[in-house]
Amino acid sequence: MAIAVLTLAACSSTKLAETAEVSGKAVAAAPASSVAPAPAKSAVAAVVADHLNPSSLISKERSVYFDFDQFVIKASDGPLIERQGKYLASNPTLAIRVEGNADERGGREYNLALGQKRADAVVRALKVYGVSDKQLEAVSFGSEKPAIQGHDEVAWAQNRRVDLAYPNK
Repeated sequence: MAIAVLTLAACSSTKLAETAEVSGKAVAAAPASSVAPAPAKSAVAAVVADHLNPSSLISKERSVYFDFDQFVIKASDGPLIERQGKYLASNPTLAIRVEGNADERGGREYNLALGQKRADAVVRALKVYGVSDKQLEAVSFGSEKPAIQGHDEVAWAQNRRVDLAYPNK
């Protein structure tokens, strides 16, 4: 392939700007007068959106945790909310479901209401970063979708949360 490129370059009336090395082989570079190349991007970034990339923080960190019987977002979750909010604002066609959850303590109606208050709190926080109403749907699952099964504080703490559910494609 390198020989073919060099042969074609020798026949060209345009002087080549320089020679580049690709996979350990010298290849003629494009003429200086040609169109500038597009900015370099990794193949993964160009193909897979952050919310679908398992190594991205947008994909990894999607849960906001709450204290018992509370729906106030903790300061420690501020960076997560900011990152998610800015990502959504920069992708205005992307819509997510904000899923509120509660631990098993409390009645069904109470837990559904608490989960909804938690989801609404996260929606309000995301809007601060420019996310539009049409991108967000707040729902509550109450205690119906526990992250961890168990009847102790460790399990309850993991179940008092809001999950940001992105589309799978």
